[in-house]
Amino acid sequence: MGRFERKAGGEPPLLTLHDTPDNPVPPGGTLIAVGTRDDCTLRAAYWQATTRTCRGTICLLQGRAEFIEKYYETIGDLRARGFAVVAFDWRGQGESDRRVDDPHKGHVARFDDYRLDLRAVAETVLRPLMPEPHIGLAHSMGGCVALLGALDGWLPFQRLVTVAPMLSIRMIRWPAAASLLSRGLDRLGLGSHYIPFGKPVSIATNPYPGNRLTRDPVRYARNAAAARQVGAGAVGDPTIAWLAESFRAMARLRDPRAAPRITLPTLIIAAGADPVCGTPDTERFAARLKAGHILVLPDARHEILSEREAIRQDFWAAFEAFVPGSPLPSHAEVATHAAVPVA
Repeated sequence: MGRFERKAGGEPPLLTLHDTPDNPVPPGGTLIAVGTRDDCTLRAAYWQATTRTCRGTICLLQGRAEFIEKYYETIGDLRARGFAVVAFDWRGQGESDRRVDDPHKGHVARFDDYRLDLRAVAETVLRPLMPEPHIGLAHSMGGCVALLGALDGWLPFQRLVTVAPMLSIRMIRWPAAASLLSRGLDRLGLGSHYIPFGKPVSIATNPYPGNRLTRDPVRYARNAAAARQVGAGAVGDPTIAWLAESFRAMARLRDPRAAPRITLPTLIIAAGADPVCGTPDTERFAARLKAGHILVLPDARHEILSEREAIRQDFWAAFEAFVPGSPLPSHAEVATHAAVPVA
């Protein structure tokens, strides 16, 4: 399909979802352009459940460098389990707006900007169009954002499931030095530059052998093909500002006083063989939660939802036990002037 791009003269952007032979667009959805309060346009989509009754709505919060197309299988799994689904691209990735000239850069000036994104999605799609209860399903960076929202009390969900949340980054050998350097360079006005030695190539398109994401070669190949199809939507390395902000966010969550203040019911599902985010830090965080608990899947790498089927089944069993939902009558999708049906 085509690209998601702003028309000349300030008209609404063209809305598209890409597909590949192994990764078709889930049918029956609606695409919508969501505007934030600081004038970013986000690509969002929503689907109703495929069951006779609806148990509520799952809102997907992507990890860094992800995009809606990567979650087609998960969207189908959730709909078959009786949930409506909302998915969107954070600013700076997928086919949402950029604030830098190079669309391959994974950039955000402040992590608080992600709060503006989720607020806009909640106000435009989640609350007016989607059945309750509203539940967040967040991965990696999305988990970091969601846990910050739970800590500060602005998350628009009744429950939260976070998968391999980003509380520390294992790929950085000297995190304290990297944090200090990134903050210093950001203060010097270099925040929109790539991190040192950063490249515009998406991690999702690296060769399968030695990858950090999954032990499932078929799902890895599917996601890599989707990343190539969306092009710059599957962004490359992050910018200095993104890294500096991520260190600030993770430090807030690792503060021993943070987790006990979270009252939102929360399930954390961590990857025991995660080479991207530090599972020990996640376990220490979860041990302090008063309204949540953790399950560690021993053989899983970072992308649990794209892992081997046995691991995914363990995930879904934990998900079902934590998110029972309340059966409600299904309702027809609500059309808006900015919505575009998906075949």
